[in-house]
Amino acid sequence: MLTIFADTLQPVIILLIILGVAAVIAIIAFIIYRLLHLKVKDGDKKSDQEIAQEELDRILQPIDDEETAKKVSEYDQDDEDKKQK
Repeated sequence: MLTIFADTLQPVIILLIILGVAAVIAIIAFIIYRLLHLKVKDGDKKSDQEIAQEELDRILQPIDDEETAKKVSEYDQDDEDKKQK
């Protein structure tokens, strides 16, 4: 009777050891993550509008040529006229 109980108990002990080791690894990983992870303060976060404006400023270049600037402004005016009609 004791041998049957001992035979069925051994896989359970092995399973508990494996789960225990996995739990210890998970706890260590969580602690390392918390210690090394730098939290961004709420005051340092930028709004979506500010981020979009910075990206546009980074990508778009100002028009230096007066002739091209004039064509762009004419196009903008024509586009506004078409939208109003």
